[in-house]
Amino acid sequence: MKNNTTPPSFAEERIFLRSLFDSAVAAADPHRVLPSFLPAVPRGRTVVVGAGKAAGAMAQALEQHWTGALGGVVVTRYGHKVSTRSIEVLEAAHPVPDEAGQRASQRILEAVQGLRAEDLVICLISGGGSALLAAPAPGLTLADKQTMNRSLLRSGATITEMNCVRKHLSSLKGGRLALACYPAQVVTLLISDVPGDDPTVIASGPTVADPTTFAEARAIVEKYGLQDQVRAYAHLCAAQEETPKPGDPRLARTSTHLIATPQHSLEAAAAVARAAGVNPLILGDSIEGEAREVATVMAGMARQVRRHGQPAARPCVLLSGGETTVTVRGKGRGGRNVEFLLALTQALRGEPGVFALAGDTDGIDGTEDNAGAMVLPDTWARAEHLGLKVTDYLTNNDGYGFFAALDDLVITGPTLTNVNDFRALLIP
Repeated sequence: MKNNTTPPSFAEERIFLRSLFDSAVAAADPHRVLPSFLPAVPRGRTVVVGAGKAAGAMAQALEQHWTGALGGVVVTRYGHKVSTRSIEVLEAAHPVPDEAGQRASQRILEAVQGLRAEDLVICLISGGGSALLAAPAPGLTLADKQTMNRSLLRSGATITEMNCVRKHLSSLKGGRLALACYPAQVVTLLISDVPGDDPTVIASGPTVADPTTFAEARAIVEKYGLQDQVRAYAHLCAAQEETPKPGDPRLARTSTHLIATPQHSLEAAAAVARAAGVNPLILGDSIEGEAREVATVMAGMARQVRRHGQPAARPCVLLSGGETTVTVRGKGRGGRNVEFLLALTQALRGEPGVFALAGDTDGIDGTEDNAGAMVLPDTWARAEHLGLKVTDYLTNNDGYGFFAALDDLVITGPTLTNVNDFRALLIP
């Protein structure tokens, strides 16, 4: 038995939170969800193209269950490549596009040239595809796109806003890839990483009609004061070639299927909690807003559970998904999830009986090697003991450094799927 001076390890709570995260990721495993959505083998050719953090695993799952001949090319993030037989898997940079992404986009365009009506294109799309399909619009360079992308990532813009701009700076996004496939049938299999699961937003909708306009993209750039990106802004102002809109006859033979979503993953985690005797409450699968503000609200909810048994009785776990934003002002390391957890630590200030995990289901929070991190009831005290000031780390946007110092990072490596962020607040 531990004596009173032994600090708690919270081993059981750590294991439980990690089991919730792992179940959420497993629910979006392409090998589990993709086979039941495969179309019939066509009379003509089958060409596979795609982009995203899950594109390699999706291609591998497709090969294992396809009964006809096929070939093609997909692009995924560096470190996410898998072994395939007939579908080539390329790697490129994310979240800022690079030359490898531009070359991969050209390969994808070449793969769908000269198709006929009896041919089939299976397009495998998941989160991250927008940066990986790095084909600039005519008149723009890769450097133009890179600069605008970096600015958008630091601006605090939502994923929907960022993808609206990206569509109008691209030769492939916003339905343009589907136009390149015409007149073939196009079946798109989607793993959603965006709030609301809108196919026009996932990877900037390369195979679906685009309801947004150059004017909207231009307004977003102006909203965040990014007009100094002169060439990209001038392209948006010129508005020379609009994306295909709903009702375009060239998109009549396209269809989309959501094969994994954030809600599916939250429900999987809820089932694990229920089996353990913990009451799950799903707060939403599309929560947006500044990570710090979301953390403040969720800290208040956790206190309400502890003090009043509302909105759920203890033991309970508050589950949520979506994509928060971070307005970057510092030079630290970290992504949305550790920023959320830093702010949660500050808001809770050692509140007893509250545990939390937040992580990106792709296994990479931002650009570091962690999926996310955990907050425990003693996080605040341990940080003070080590001389770590939460406010300093927040000011510098350095959630990675803070949780690394406490040995509370959650590291999974690439999961080869992506249904956005996962958050769990446990109140036993």
